[in-house]
Amino acid sequence: MRLTKTELRSQQMRLMQFQRYLPTLQLKKAMLQFEVNLVQLEIEKLGCEMDSCRQQVEEFAPFLVEKVTVNLMEYAEVLHVKKHYENIAGVEIPIFQKVVFREPEYFLFETPPWTERAAELLQDLVVAREKIRIAEEKRRALEKELREVSIRVNLFEKVLIPRAQGNISKIKIFLGDQQLAAVAQAKVAKRKIFERKMSV
Repeated sequence: MRLTKTELRSQQMRLMQFQRYLPTLQLKKAMLQFEVNLVQLEIEKLGCEMDSCRQQVEEFAPFLVEKVTVNLMEYAEVLHVKKHYENIAGVEIPIFQKVVFREPEYFLFETPPWTERAAELLQDLVVAREKIRIAEEKRRALEKELREVSIRVNLFEKVLIPRAQGNISKIKIFLGDQQLAAVAQAKVAKRKIFERKMSV
């Protein structure tokens, strides 16, 4: 770093840019933290829903051991999970849409009367599981971005801004010392000129 007026202006401009950009980063960090907290609450809520579904499926457990002509697990066979992506605080995050199940083939009169209800509950359980899986994917994406933004905020707050302030201070002290030295030299030169004139 050169201790010049040009370098001083350059450091001052850099400091202004850092100070102008830092609030944007801090706002993004706060937004991401808020979104991470929201998705954590969503995961907890979905976990409760999944537990409720699991309890209802367990109520059918005695029926599931019966010999029936249809395999109930076929009702819960996932073809694919539909999701789309939205941009939240600069992060592309997945949003659950629906689970598409394979349609099992069966004859209505060959299945027990509780089959459809049991199949519906199994599907609800699978949907609850997929919602949690996508919410966790969403949380991971948000947490990753939050870590990166936090690193940048810390870099600005703890390194770049203090370094620029330190450089500005150092240059100002050096330039001030140079100016004092120049004034002192000018006074000495003026006194010598005056003394020469007096001695003539």
